Amino acid sequence: MANPKAGNTQEYISFFPKWKNHFEAIHKILQTTELEESIKWGAPCYTLKGKNLIGMVGFKNHCAVWFHKGALLKDDKNVLINAQPGKTQMLRQIRYKENEAVDTQLLENYISETIENEKG
Repeated sequence: MANPKAGNTQEYISFFPKWKNHFEAIHKILQTTELEESIKWGAPCYTLKGKNLIGMVGFKNHCAVWFHKGALLKDDKNVLINAQPGKTQMLRQIRYKENEAVDTQLLENYISETIENEKG
């Protein structure tokens, strides 16, 4: 399924009514951070000092939060997925299916760790 082109995050969310509640919960958390929000590769992307750190994407059967340097995260809860083992080195994602709620505390922790890792 090709993603339509979104001009901003709210427009992107509107393209995926199935994932609206998930995206709104994720977006609410990301808005509380110092990350800059933009649209890259047709989806919301969150950066720090020009470095891509986090993405928010929707698909037919799941939506996900992408951590561009996710391999560096501790992942104590073992929730990060490497979608393409052998191809993808750093990118990891947390996937959500329709009946799964966003664990906001867990996501906040992973986002905070991502930001701290980038700051060094």
